[in-house]
Amino acid sequence: MKTIKIGGVPEHFNLAWYLTLKNGEYKAQGINLRWEDYHGGTGQMTKALRNKDIDMAVILTEGIIKDIVEGNPSSIVQTFVQSPLIWGIHVAYNSSFENNSDLKGQRAAISRFGSGSHLMAYINAENNHWDLKNDLKFEVIQDLEGAVKALTNADADYFMWERFMTKPLVDDKVFRCIDTLPTPWPCFVIAVRNEFLDTNLDDVKTILSIINNTTAEFKYIPSIDRTIANRYQLKLEDVQEWLQLTEWSQDVLDAFTIEKIQSELLQVGILKKTKRYDQIVKEI
Repeated sequence: MKTIKIGGVPEHFNLAWYLTLKNGEYKAQGINLRWEDYHGGTGQMTKALRNKDIDMAVILTEGIIKDIVEGNPSSIVQTFVQSPLIWGIHVAYNSSFENNSDLKGQRAAISRFGSGSHLMAYINAENNHWDLKNDLKFEVIQDLEGAVKALTNADADYFMWERFMTKPLVDDKVFRCIDTLPTPWPCFVIAVRNEFLDTNLDDVKTILSIINNTTAEFKYIPSIDRTIANRYQLKLEDVQEWLQLTEWSQDVLDAFTIEKIQSELLQVGILKKTKRYDQIVKEI
């Protein structure tokens, strides 16, 4: 049986992977798919792809595009979640900051340089017409736990993370969410190392077929809202709202979206160059 390693964030978006693994659907097709949780998010996963620690990743769209343009020998093979990611902009509960404009020139907590929290801080600054060189400062905090420590100890001033995953921290009065920022593109894609894809194309197709069958019907799984709420310690009403807002995809990311994301990242200075669509996406 062939072992294939895949990485992703341990969040509700990826529950479909857990369900298909639990059901033994990949093993039934001769594939020992090994899931690896990456609490550090995008930057940690792009490094893992480069180091061949994993073969595939379920990863933020803008993050993997940036890394592919900068030399990561991987390709996007499919959109995984079509809807935007809704980033919550958080401050410490007792912070004096009341709105987004108060954060100009303050320190953003980011998991890593090149991570989603790093890239979206630039998008937020651009949307608010801040000076990208002088009004953005960063503190690397590794993960959500690091963000809690940094904001609580005033080592950083604000933190951007998926709104529903941080909702328990808002409910517990650790954070306050002072604004939200949806990504202007589909939030998650599936990326594969090129070397692995070249020699294991049929296995990748099998994996995509299995996960797509589940995501196509995901919202209709009996009591899926309760399953998510229990597994990720979220309130049932928050999960129900999230399910209404979230759309999975079984399609390839289109050229217009690739161009739009690269243009946005170029504009805010995150990218210095761009690549052609066929250098970033492989239609299989």
